[in-house]
Amino acid sequence: MTVKVAEPAETYGGPWTRQKLIILERYLDAYTTALKNQPFKLVYIDAFAGTGQVMATSQDGESMGFLKGSAYRAIEIGDRPFDKMIFVEKDPERCADLERLCATHSDRDITIVNSDANTFLNGYQEDWRSCRGVLFLDPFATEVEWSTIQRISGFNALDTWILFPVFAISRMLPKSRKPDDISERWATRLTRIFGDESWRDLYRKDPQRTLFGDIRYQRDPGVRGLIRVYKRNLETLFGRRFLNTSRTLKNSTNTALFEFMFCVGNPRGISPATRIARHLLEHL
Repeated sequence: MTVKVAEPAETYGGPWTRQKLIILERYLDAYTTALKNQPFKLVYIDAFAGTGQVMATSQDGESMGFLKGSAYRAIEIGDRPFDKMIFVEKDPERCADLERLCATHSDRDITIVNSDANTFLNGYQEDWRSCRGVLFLDPFATEVEWSTIQRISGFNALDTWILFPVFAISRMLPKSRKPDDISERWATRLTRIFGDESWRDLYRKDPQRTLFGDIRYQRDPGVRGLIRVYKRNLETLFGRRFLNTSRTLKNSTNTALFEFMFCVGNPRGISPATRIARHLLEHL
């Protein structure tokens, strides 16, 4: 079950949205060009595809029309187009919008799947010996579960961009300095996101006890601790395929919303993939 957490204004469509879309688009272009003369079938999976477009807003919140979304940009990759594209979207109305978008590209192998992203990816089958691809995990909040990340890592074929929801997760943590003050439902949700109870590492025992001899806790109050713990788990899972460089995406009030992270699919592609991804994350 997804825990819905209130988000700050300008969560979608602000300047941070442009950043992630440009980084993704540049990577897709570089990726397909690099594999242009390779025999692999190229696959692109957008696990939270939306409608194919995003309402853009200015710094002061004024509407600026629509931006091309990730699905739209993937379709437009032209040097070597993806051989197969899968757009996963849980909302039926958004799926209908995707259908209209894809109808204008009937010559392409595009599949629209009305499904939960975790359910789809955990059941997805492909002959990865002959395929390579890119996966974009762009959740609205805390939808991506660790079991899905584990499944993806085992493919050894999908370069994966992960938008980690630091703002939504930070809102789930107890305001007190005691990790056990969290509700059972949210504790379960955090464990599904991190794969274990490593999120409790944000809390540490204070060497000084209270006046009554009770144990006190200290907690990392910012988002860096969340990112540190999640990155540590990714590195344990992906090993050298995990890129430690990432980009913090913030809204106009400088609030961190997401951390944009990258993992390589096939071990043979570590060097070129991380070089390109690092450059994009650091310089765009």
